[in-house]
Amino acid sequence: MSDGRRPGSGGGITDPGVRRADRAPYYPSRGEPLRAPWDPEESAPGRRRSVPGARDHLRRQSPLGRFMTTWGWRAYAIPVLIVITALVIADAVRSGGEQAESTQVAGEETSEIIGAPVPGEVPPSGELPEGGQFVEGGTGEFRIVPGGTDTVGRETAELFSYTVEVEEGIDTVEFGGDDSVARMVDATLANPKSWTTGGEVAMRRIDDGEPSFRVSLASPMTVRANCGYDIELESSCYNSSTGRVYLNLARWVRGARSFQGDIGSYRQYLVNHEVGHAIGFPAHEACPADGALAPIMMQQTFGVNNSDIFRLDPEGVVPDDDKTCRFNAWPFPDGSPAQSTSPEEGRAG
Repeated sequence: MSDGRRPGSGGGITDPGVRRADRAPYYPSRGEPLRAPWDPEESAPGRRRSVPGARDHLRRQSPLGRFMTTWGWRAYAIPVLIVITALVIADAVRSGGEQAESTQVAGEETSEIIGAPVPGEVPPSGELPEGGQFVEGGTGEFRIVPGGTDTVGRETAELFSYTVEVEEGIDTVEFGGDDSVARMVDATLANPKSWTTGGEVAMRRIDDGEPSFRVSLASPMTVRANCGYDIELESSCYNSSTGRVYLNLARWVRGARSFQGDIGSYRQYLVNHEVGHAIGFPAHEACPADGALAPIMMQQTFGVNNSDIFRLDPEGVVPDDDKTCRFNAWPFPDGSPAQSTSPEEGRAG
């Protein structure tokens, strides 16, 4: 008995495109892979593909065509992004070069670090003398020495407040303790031969609040990190970005050859010279004449002979004329304001 069904085909399974007619379902031949057809409409066996020759057309596409078909709008975006990235990198490299060129001018101070040496030939007079022991590196953190002072200077003068600080890791017992360091700084800045005699500045030490600058006794490694170490020479400096006058512990303990073992006078010079940078005297000076007292802003740590300083900084302001001064710790050695050198316009930092 025939009811339109093929035995073994499953009840009610007929060709959806033929009414009341026996039709065998499609079975792939042996060895043909079971895969989804490219044309979704091909899923019904015997139906005509909606796009004749579509698979042949796909096989004939060029590599560029296949790329565009696969990536769509992103195919246009990728080259644009590559060009933009290249331009950004080129601009960054150019800007970095310009910045380095603007800040690394031979013989000139940068706007942040004042008083640090520049690369040059180190004269023997700049070498650290033999002497006491000191720690090479501290923690980089500073403790404020408690205490303050009255204001020293004219009421009409510009007031500078300062703290005295010691880097953690430095033991000051060998030279009198933290209070001894603070007393040396206070006595130096309050001396009639120091900066307040000029009438333009006044000084006051504080231990709370934000000071104008911080007089900081620091280990050599911390000084190098904040003042630079382009040449192997222990130096001190004022760094406006940190607001600190860095007094190098190595120099505080051993002084400088030009001071001929007078540690007390050297420490007074060191305080006055670096504080001079902080209050608006960024420029260094040369020895004016043989046998004269060295200007306070001469780099006496490295020598009191112009030729020695010239060797250290050939592009600087000191001439190679072999004039030699006597060491001097004071801006106004005889207490006379007439010796004042007015600060340059615009304070450094």
